[in-house]
Amino acid sequence: MPICIEVWGDYACFTRPEMKTERVSYDVMTPSAARGLIESIYWHPGIRWIVDRIHVLAPIRFTNIRRNEVRSTISARSAKTVMERGQGELYLITSQDIQQRAALLLQDVRYVIEAHFDIVPEKAALGDNPGKFQDIVTRRIARGQFYSQPYLGCREFPAHFAPCSTIPPCPQELLGNRELGYMLYDMDYTEPEDIRPLFFRAVLRDGILHVPPQDSEEVRR
Repeated sequence: MPICIEVWGDYACFTRPEMKTERVSYDVMTPSAARGLIESIYWHPGIRWIVDRIHVLAPIRFTNIRRNEVRSTISARSAKTVMERGQGELYLITSQDIQQRAALLLQDVRYVIEAHFDIVPEKAALGDNPGKFQDIVTRRIARGQFYSQPYLGCREFPAHFAPCSTIPPCPQELLGNRELGYMLYDMDYTEPEDIRPLFFRAVLRDGILHVPPQDSEEVRR
């Protein structure tokens, strides 16, 4: 069943996976980021959220910032070694391990997300039905309720949200077709031991990003 939700914020970063060290955002919100935002408002094991369209309601504006990030990570191998030996350090001293990195972010973003959910029969209870879930998520969006703070790509960029009954017009400068190149669609968790990214060729048409079904030929594995 469908929902329509408007989201906005001061900054957003939908990181391109090909950028390794410094974050560079896609031009618009990715389908996986939209799905994650909706799941932070209402998640249930008996439903699967599917994003249909993302409407871009504000001109695409980039800005550069420098952020303090922790340079190192604790590897699984290091953790295993410490556990086997029974001694060692399993922590990072952030004050000694901080590194400044540049980030190319989006500024003053606003989107409308159109999505729907499918029932997952093997995980839904006997009393679960689409109408029940539709009422719950509609009520939570209207009240501004969420399980975890919705964010725009990175947790330090919180998202505001509200129900959307009428989609605002497309900004003048986004009219026409705009090629965005290959964009991250989502992660394929079908094989837990072999999680793979999915991509699709994104085109913004009059400010609307149409998201193809996951099983379509447009989604590359």
